[in-house]
Amino acid sequence: MSEQPMDDADLDRRHAEKMAKKKAARDKIIATKTIEKGLLIVHTGKGKGKSTAAFGMVCRAIGHGMRVGVVQFVKGKWETGERVVLDRFPDQVSLHTMGEGFTWETQDRQRDIAAAAAAWERAKALIADPAYGMVLLDELNIVLRYSYLPIEDVLATLAARPPMTHVIVTGRNANESLVEQADLVTDMTMVKHPFRSGVKAQAGIEF
Repeated sequence: MSEQPMDDADLDRRHAEKMAKKKAARDKIIATKTIEKGLLIVHTGKGKGKSTAAFGMVCRAIGHGMRVGVVQFVKGKWETGERVVLDRFPDQVSLHTMGEGFTWETQDRQRDIAAAAAAWERAKALIADPAYGMVLLDELNIVLRYSYLPIEDVLATLAARPPMTHVIVTGRNANESLVEQADLVTDMTMVKHPFRSGVKAQAGIEF
């Protein structure tokens, strides 16, 4: 004899029972998570969204009343939308655009090294200041990839940061040692990108 199909009331009851069990299991797991600390976060990979996600976290931090420091290691020449927005929060955000463009734009290794060193000194000052709850090091991975900064100094500085300071590092090809030291690592994978179809970078999407 075939089983009678369930009506909406039965489906709703079963759904409620299933979700109640899931919530109980989830609440049990969450109850074991008691550590609160500053996180080292790395956004890497070939997909779009590394800096975009990082600036999303910056907006969240601002919403919680936190002070945020931002150092942009590469995108110095770009007039970006996030820069315009963050300039409206001068009491909470310290934004430092230190780069001079991508390495293929400057075509001057020593100039790139000098710009990276200046940006890193600014970053170290922000990281060491416990008044900042979050520091974003945008495109730091790129300058590390080209060995413009000593990775040992970067790792030591990040390890010695104040205990409640969150640091976000973005850029492709994250250094393996940085990935190992990080608390949270996201590898953005590209599935499709309009650039490959001839679509140029657009305001509000790429910058």
